[in-house]
Amino acid sequence: MQNQPKIRAWWSGLAAAAVALAVALGGPARPAEAQGLSFIRDTEIEDLLNDYASPIFRAAGLGSGRITMRIIRHESFNAFVLDGRNVFIHTGTLQVSETPNQVIGVIAHEAGHIANAHLSDLRSKIAADPTRGFLSQFLFVGVMLSQIRGNELVADQAGLRYLNATKQSGRGMIETFERFAQEETFTLQRTPQSLFARTHPFAADRITQLRSRAQASPFWEARDPAPLQLRHDMMRAKISGYLDRPQIVFNRYPQSDQSLPARYGRAIGTFFLSGVDRALPLVDALIKEQPNNPYFHEIKADFLMRSGRPAEAVPILRRATQLAGQNAPLISVRLAQAMVTADSPNIDEIIGLARKSLIQDPNPQAYRILANAFYKQNRLPEADLATAEALYLEGDLKQAQIFAKRALPRLKNGSPNWIRAGDIVNFKIPG
Repeated sequence: MQNQPKIRAWWSGLAAAAVALAVALGGPARPAEAQGLSFIRDTEIEDLLNDYASPIFRAAGLGSGRITMRIIRHESFNAFVLDGRNVFIHTGTLQVSETPNQVIGVIAHEAGHIANAHLSDLRSKIAADPTRGFLSQFLFVGVMLSQIRGNELVADQAGLRYLNATKQSGRGMIETFERFAQEETFTLQRTPQSLFARTHPFAADRITQLRSRAQASPFWEARDPAPLQLRHDMMRAKISGYLDRPQIVFNRYPQSDQSLPARYGRAIGTFFLSGVDRALPLVDALIKEQPNNPYFHEIKADFLMRSGRPAEAVPILRRATQLAGQNAPLISVRLAQAMVTADSPNIDEIIGLARKSLIQDPNPQAYRILANAFYKQNRLPEADLATAEALYLEGDLKQAQIFAKRALPRLKNGSPNWIRAGDIVNFKIPG
């Protein structure tokens, strides 16, 4: 599991907050979240979320491969969309959701926002605001509140349709709203005039409207398949192991619990509490039980890399890459990073791994690895362009343009790299 740099949105803070308000499942996304999102990248979790989401997106008419699930490191229970290409979901949502169906219900709701074009509708209204001043923007957000409430209810109903179309229960969606109702009561007791209360329909009202329809579905009693539930539990254990304090991990997964998820969480917690030598036997026991599980090999390599032993991690990551197959670009990047850190002389292989990863998943880490490798080969224009690409993906447009300008005159005129450098140099922030 890897933390990614915070990504800064390229639109005004208030406009971003307004859009987030309209499309968040629960409470409104705060402006800081809209402008500085701390992402988590992890192949195991992303694969699971994609398996949850793909049938829903197809049922919503959104195709496959068009929308990406993004994981935000935040303890609150929330999910939202800021465009028609990404669904953002908090680690807090994944951790507290007890079943796959609860997360799938969240995704179905967000798919309802995208399919019903709530984002483009709100953006057109924001663009139509003639004054553009802070006060007028604030007042403009105020007049949109009734539409925001309506959008939430439309997304709820659409989400139920997608669940029915995929033969899944709406129970998880109802359970999610019941959790919101409890949190809402606490919020209103503390801040009766909270923005949440004024912008979103009360969760209790949403439950009333949805429950009868959800229970009327022939799939109300449908349950998640056992293998999917196990993957869900493994995901929760992994998130807890990496993000919670070790003592919290051990309280949640006591030694008396010998299930696979519990041992997974404890292995990670042990590493962060007691170090690699205490954790490796626990991971080795997991590998012995499931030798073809690529993610067990991956976390073993991760422990070694975090402990300053990248050379030992390289063969383990090679095995993880082999087991994961063609759909694990992040593990390929991790292998390339281990080779770079171990000062491997095989620069061409490092470049190949990074480039292969970028075909499936444009990510800043792969571009930084490419930049490092190109610098070592004295391919300075290509190194500068790769650095510009990394900065561009991280949202640092100013620095990206500095590196792209430096690369541009030294690249072959008319070449793909020359064209791409010019695109970055000439990119202007919308608005």
